Amino acid sequence: MSKQKIIVSVTNDLVADQRVAKVCTTLTEMGYKVLLIGRQLNGSLPVARDYATKRFKLWFNKGPLFYANYNIRLFLFLLFNKVDILWSNDLDSLPANYLASKIKGKKLVYDSHEYFTEVPELVKRPKVQKVWEKIEKKIFPKLENVITVSHSIAKCYQDKYGVNVKVVRNLPFRNKTFLEVKNLREEGKNLIIYQGSVNVNRGIEPLVKAMQNIDNALLYIIGDGDIFDQIISLILELNLTDKIKMLGKIHYELLHDYTMQADIGVSLEENVGLNYQYALPNKLFNYINCEVPVLVSNLPEMAVIVNLYKVGETIKEIKPEAIAEKINSLFADPEKLKEYKANTKKAAEELNWEKEQKIIQDLVNNLK
Repeated sequence: MSKQKIIVSVTNDLVADQRVAKVCTTLTEMGYKVLLIGRQLNGSLPVARDYATKRFKLWFNKGPLFYANYNIRLFLFLLFNKVDILWSNDLDSLPANYLASKIKGKKLVYDSHEYFTEVPELVKRPKVQKVWEKIEKKIFPKLENVITVSHSIAKCYQDKYGVNVKVVRNLPFRNKTFLEVKNLREEGKNLIIYQGSVNVNRGIEPLVKAMQNIDNALLYIIGDGDIFDQIISLILELNLTDKIKMLGKIHYELLHDYTMQADIGVSLEENVGLNYQYALPNKLFNYINCEVPVLVSNLPEMAVIVNLYKVGETIKEIKPEAIAEKINSLFADPEKLKEYKANTKKAAEELNWEKEQKIIQDLVNNLK
């Protein structure tokens, strides 16, 4: 008997998407034949996985023409290829998946990685936001198998559309890998790390400015995004090239071994739109899994984790002065950092994908 085939689709280039990689690994281990579809960008790193991957080369790579191009290409691919289950990641891949699932009579899982219509990029562009809201309103109430990343976002969707939404948090695999990676440390200096998208309202600009007043420390920023070049310009403008290093996008498989070298991991999302207000980013759990104390925004979902497990501290004001004061106080109290670090080890035994993936397994085994 041949394996059932699941086609998983996302609009990024697959390299750094940890959530999708974890889901695909779980599905593969469950005995499904998995094909992961994304897009090829100029400069995209190669990907090698234990399941099949495919990346579309598109005519357009941003704006409405990109989303139309991607969804048409994806729809045609899904229509003319064998598939048993469709797995759509985020609203920008949902139209093609939903239409194909209806035409082919196949089951569809929708994985919302964020509160898509409330991301800062849309909140600041109300006309574009309304277009996505119309798409969501048209399709979401008809979905039967939906998961998302936090309880707050799940509740928003349930209240808005009356659809049962399960929560699958962005937890990392507990099993560690130790790879040959660059040593980030410099003698006598503390190490701060940020990993994730280099986008607006992630607290990156105020963090960079804060480094002017943080002594004996290095900041490593791992990731890429819309304001990557702006951050480089800001670092140059402030003459901080000796204190801040931009590593760009790297394979998610390497993240653990870079991150575990740090003394503090930061996640400083600003309270702009409901998506960030209810954020529960995977970087928070990655830091914990790497036994790195954290400094995070005092936003509901993140604060609950940090306060419950006592793995670091929260900060209310995402401003350079406040960030510098908080980080300096943490480095000035090594015993407190040591205690936080010990607590991360305990928390990581609970907050891991090996446990969280059971929700995925139950969902797939009982698809509607």
